[in-house]
Amino acid sequence: MPSVCFYFQVHQPYRIKKYTFFDIGKDSSYFEGEGENNLNNRFVMEKVARKCYLPTNKMLFNLLKKHPELRFTFSFSGTVLEQMERYTPKVLDSFRDLVSTGRVEVLAETYYHSLSFLYSKEEFRKQVSMSREKIKELFAVEPRVFRCTELAYSNEIAKEAEEMGFEGILGEGVDHILGWRNPNFLYKPKGSSIGLFLKNYRLSDDIAFRFSERSWKEHPLTAEKFARWVSDVNGNGEIINLFMDYETFGEHQWEETGIFNFLEVLPEKILENQDNNFSTLSESIDRYQTRDEVDVPYITSWADTERDLSAWVGNDMQKDALKKLYDLERDVVSVGDEEMIDCWRKFQTSDQVYYMSTKGMGDGTVHNYFNPYGSHYDAFIYFTNALSDFKLKLEEKKTNKDFSKS
Repeated sequence: MPSVCFYFQVHQPYRIKKYTFFDIGKDSSYFEGEGENNLNNRFVMEKVARKCYLPTNKMLFNLLKKHPELRFTFSFSGTVLEQMERYTPKVLDSFRDLVSTGRVEVLAETYYHSLSFLYSKEEFRKQVSMSREKIKELFAVEPRVFRCTELAYSNEIAKEAEEMGFEGILGEGVDHILGWRNPNFLYKPKGSSIGLFLKNYRLSDDIAFRFSERSWKEHPLTAEKFARWVSDVNGNGEIINLFMDYETFGEHQWEETGIFNFLEVLPEKILENQDNNFSTLSESIDRYQTRDEVDVPYITSWADTERDLSAWVGNDMQKDALKKLYDLERDVVSVGDEEMIDCWRKFQTSDQVYYMSTKGMGDGTVHNYFNPYGSHYDAFIYFTNALSDFKLKLEEKKTNKDFSKS
């Protein structure tokens, strides 16, 4: 009797505008690309709201009313929640309506969708705490499960999550990690006792990436076909973790592909087999025992064929940008200016270095699709230029603070 766990990641970054060398020392507004449609945060937020968030939320709400057994799980970056509050309050209200049903769980993550766990454990914990507080403020729930940025996972991250009080954590169902096992059970991290949910990336990616791919041998993907694949897990699994970006619906897979029709019918088709059901992640922790211990000594992620962090830290530009950024932590914190701290954290959002990726072949195609700049090099230049101006402001603030003490 497999439980289908639908989990959706909702995230939008604050995109850095085309910040040139000649702007350094003159312009301290880094994240407002007004007039640039692909960099204008308000424009992007309103477009995604129109194409994805509002229609999909409406559909899920109606599906929850139609199917009492249905469950969904979400996680939100703090940056997307802030932009909802600022630009699209109706979207935030529609997510609140979903959570208020009591059948939609909300997870915690890093507030700024950052890679801070690689560079500063203290900053990482602060951002997770901020995420918890924001979720409680907006949705009146307390997250029990943690999802790290970019589905990054390792034994060490799991231990951190457990020490922060979480009962479960998400990871990628990487084949060479699992070996003879499959991702369709609840596992236990090595060195921790919390529940480990591993993404069934084949079934998840059938929806998120392959749904509209005409060259795929299973195209077109119908709800009946997918429900049959779910039922095939019977006897060889207890949970089916379908993890994907929420923007899959209407944004990455356009309405014209039939993705909404697929989603609308899918729960009914899955439930036609009485052995199938739905579950949130927390409900699965309460329902199932961990079946085995999984040892992941290095960090894995959802991305690309390697399933590692090379999409974010794989080249010298990315490493240089991140080092320069996190080298500022001590000064940023010591100055104590909340606006400066917020700005520094917006630079941390993983998208900023993802746009700098130089990966090629099939993986490069995906990266180029999500890159709002002309090239990976442009992304690096705009980032470092803006960070140079930020550093000048920081030095000025630090000098003024030291002067006031003397």
